[in-house]
Amino acid sequence: MRSTTKLKNLVAERQALTVPGAANALFARVVEEVGYPVVYATGAGIANMHLGAPDIGLTTLTEVAATLAAMSDAVSIPVIVDADTGFGNPVNMVHTIRVLERAGAAGVQIEDQVFPKKCGHFAGKDVIHPEEMIQKIKAAVDSRHDADLQIIARTDARAVEGLDRAIERAQRFAEAGADLTFVEAPLSVEELGRIASEIAVPQVANIVYGGHTPDPGRAAFAKMGFAIVLYANAGLQAALHACTQVYSRLKADGSLANVGDMLASFENRQKAVDKDCWDALESKYHVP
Repeated sequence: MRSTTKLKNLVAERQALTVPGAANALFARVVEEVGYPVVYATGAGIANMHLGAPDIGLTTLTEVAATLAAMSDAVSIPVIVDADTGFGNPVNMVHTIRVLERAGAAGVQIEDQVFPKKCGHFAGKDVIHPEEMIQKIKAAVDSRHDADLQIIARTDARAVEGLDRAIERAQRFAEAGADLTFVEAPLSVEELGRIASEIAVPQVANIVYGGHTPDPGRAAFAKMGFAIVLYANAGLQAALHACTQVYSRLKADGSLANVGDMLASFENRQKAVDKDCWDALESKYHVP
């Protein structure tokens, strides 16, 4: 089964599928190894890890596509990719969908922020006119070669225009052809419930540690009817915390003697990158 169809079928269940984020191919492999059926190529994570910069619209389509292609090669599970604002107008969206579909996307998330966008949990966001976003959605739907490629339309209007207007936008995005919609940064469980009940198509929730949206847990999200719950950068935050601790201890002690319990073993590191498979290929194609 194609990865797009796998994702479409999982979305249709509306069982609050937990989808962790990954900013590179290694983290994507960890997501798959742990047993998740879908991984999310996080735009904020790519900006943070690839550029060492905040999520303020600095990444390019080329950079995102390259990261997505590496992830798609590294895992067998479907990959949803964060395409920010689509990197331009509706015409640019045509190119964006074609590029990301070729790079292996099973789902593409686009949003209605004014470019350059900001993290959904930052202050100072603004949104484009809904008619412009509707044309972007139509361009995305028309441009996909695989009809099962999931187009996810996100609105950041909750922080700008209020929840009612955000829900209204999402409803219109669904009418324009979005397979899922995603109202970013609701402020309460009650708001989450309204989103899930008032918008016909499957919904995405996004949980950011330290962000605005509460996390009632998977069971509660499933009861509300959400299709996907993203934890886009939990792994990145964990890695940053651990890396800071290990490097600080190394600086203080001058060795790794006191950080062994904080490090993956050499063997586990090689397992994470499937070294045995590459060793087998080396043997298979060995020149005597």
